[in-house]
Amino acid sequence: MGTPTVDILGWAATTVFVASYFCARPGVLRAVQMLGAAMWVTYGAVIGAWPVMVANVLVFSAAAWTTFRKRPDVPA
Repeated sequence: MGTPTVDILGWAATTVFVASYFCARPGVLRAVQMLGAAMWVTYGAVIGAWPVMVANVLVFSAAAWTTFRKRPDVPA
């Protein structure tokens, strides 16, 4: 019996999430976090799991905000 596509998406999101722990550069870390969160949001939408979607929209938003915010300690 084959693995349903939705399960593959869930496992891929898990893989991306775990891979983020191996990112040394902050920019790469946040990009991987945003990718994983987007995958989890999609997975949550497919299975109809609001807590999964909301949690990962928050993760995506936090990663995006810290990526694109203007920091006073870094010259433009």
